[in-house]
Amino acid sequence: MAPPPSSASISRVILALFFAFSITTAGPHHGMGQRKHGKGHTIVPVPVVIPHGDPAVVPPGDPALVPPGDPSHVVPPGTSADVPPEISDGTVPHGDPAVVPPGGTPTVVPHGEPAVVPSVVPPAEIPPGAPLDENDFETDFKGSWAIDNPNVGVAAMQFQLMPNNKAVWFDTTSLGPSARELGPPGNCPKSPEMNFKPDCYAHAIAYDIETGESRTVYMDGEPWCSSGHLWPTGDLVATGGTRGGIKSVRMLSMNDPNANFVEKKNILADNRWYSSNQVLEDGSAVVVGGRNSFSYDIVPPNKLEFPSQKFNLKFLQETTVPKRPGPGMYIENNLYPFLFLIPDGNVFLFANDRGIIFHPSTGAIVRNFPKLPGGARNYPASGMAALLPLTVTTGDIHTEVVICGGNSQEAYQSVDSKHTKERVFMPALRDCHRLVLSDHASTWVKEQDMPSGRCMGDLLHLPTGDLLMINGAQKGVAGWENAIDPNFTPILYTPHKPMGQRFKEMVPTNIARMYHSVSALMPDGKILVAGSNPHSKYLLKAEYPTELRVEKFSPHYLDPALAGHRPVITPEGTDKVLKYGKEFKINVKFSGQVNDKNVKVTLVYPPFTTHGFSMNQRLVVVPLKTVADGSITAVAPLSGKIAPPGYYMLFVNFRGVPSKAIWVHIE
Repeated sequence: MAPPPSSASISRVILALFFAFSITTAGPHHGMGQRKHGKGHTIVPVPVVIPHGDPAVVPPGDPALVPPGDPSHVVPPGTSADVPPEISDGTVPHGDPAVVPPGGTPTVVPHGEPAVVPSVVPPAEIPPGAPLDENDFETDFKGSWAIDNPNVGVAAMQFQLMPNNKAVWFDTTSLGPSARELGPPGNCPKSPEMNFKPDCYAHAIAYDIETGESRTVYMDGEPWCSSGHLWPTGDLVATGGTRGGIKSVRMLSMNDPNANFVEKKNILADNRWYSSNQVLEDGSAVVVGGRNSFSYDIVPPNKLEFPSQKFNLKFLQETTVPKRPGPGMYIENNLYPFLFLIPDGNVFLFANDRGIIFHPSTGAIVRNFPKLPGGARNYPASGMAALLPLTVTTGDIHTEVVICGGNSQEAYQSVDSKHTKERVFMPALRDCHRLVLSDHASTWVKEQDMPSGRCMGDLLHLPTGDLLMINGAQKGVAGWENAIDPNFTPILYTPHKPMGQRFKEMVPTNIARMYHSVSALMPDGKILVAGSNPHSKYLLKAEYPTELRVEKFSPHYLDPALAGHRPVITPEGTDKVLKYGKEFKINVKFSGQVNDKNVKVTLVYPPFTTHGFSMNQRLVVVPLKTVADGSITAVAPLSGKIAPPGYYMLFVNFRGVPSKAIWVHIE
């Protein structure tokens, strides 16, 4: 924690900015160590069976029985099994305070230590309107990790946080049993994806993010490598998949605490396997691409019955590499394309190494961008992308995208067993590039390199306007057993800082989170992390086993020393329904003197996350009319082009420390 800046510190900031501007204008762990309980001893989980249970709830401190090794071997109900050494490290019960970081206490870089600016990276200007952080509290805290649930029984492949504080995730229904029974006793519906054999296993769960408990959710069809979004009502919509679910739309109700997925088959106009979704200004969504699908659908809001709408996109065919090299052999490098709704109502689409802006109602291409150098950025090279925070102003809104990591165009064929017997795990890319979408004269600008290469990672908005890079691998690509060298270290990315100071390494985890892992921001400001299964089955005796533990990462702003400075939103008297362009009230208590320079109100849309891409993710900084201890008057975004209708997490930030969020609805 630091006192308010002195005039001398302000002068130093101004001098540094002037110097950066002058330069700019002059020219162009492997392994899994044991976690320790807060009382100083290690807790080794005792395996127990997840019963056919009535409520099918997994207690957060009670690990479930997982069939060891071969997933086809089912341990009989009521018996225990040895916990494989790969997952036998101690766990911290739900709600236990901080976990000792792997490898001991991390080395702390003294505050003010200058970062090294890579010589190959040209300096860049701070983006127009970007907030400076000279008023923020200082902290050297690099975060902490804690186990939230030691075994949930279902791997997280596709993930959505819902406005009822339930995180829903699911994997696949056609590749054999999970590690959790569906329940209640005898509930073994015949699976059309498994030749109509009875399937007694759960493939989806609803996870309570506050208690760590979960219930099983039944889903029909095959959602493997599907996509999704939220309706304005808060209901979850999952689209596509493979086999019998390749043209399906599924819905999970937010309001029914015992809801199962309801599925409508063959309703989409094209096959949607490895596609991406983006919610539009009216609450409908485009569902773009997929394997051998060079088109997009429009899915309307709040209904499962609708006429299909298909729009061809030749761009998707042009970015497919190669044109299928042989039977069952794919590379593509353009699956799960990056999609972002921009404030003029059009959609930015990036696939492989190129980007366009297209009009969603017609499919007409509004603008083409040059190739992004360096390699491939989409599945299976699997880089990361995010729309930087949108600060609402009276004029044009500065709109910028960043794309980081991935791998070379040849990385997949050099390692995948369908293409080679001499497997080579190529290093993931470290480079990042930014593109200003609100400037029609813009082109790609090289960003500072990441501290380490990363593919299959997530790039998440934090409530402060910073971003977090987390999960992924440093070598290889997406696909079964196609990556090694997990990237255990989260990276704090502050895009408005001077070049050379934008990345900061956080404390690492000791759990590999690679292929089929997910992460997402929670209303309390923590990051929920789950999944990782690089195998076609559930395997626990493997170098990188199927991962069933759930973690939470506490970012830098949750430094215990800053806890007293967290604003507290009072739900009573705070507007929960925001009308476009209208003022709204927030009742909030601060710990110090406030003004419009040290308070920031942010709205965060909860994304659907899978395969390293957080679909629909956006953070909007809203204008403030009045700021006082006890009350804020803010102005909602002007339209659905800036903030599509639906539920958002509303945070109040005081000098870089965010409150816990409340859910609000924009309409």
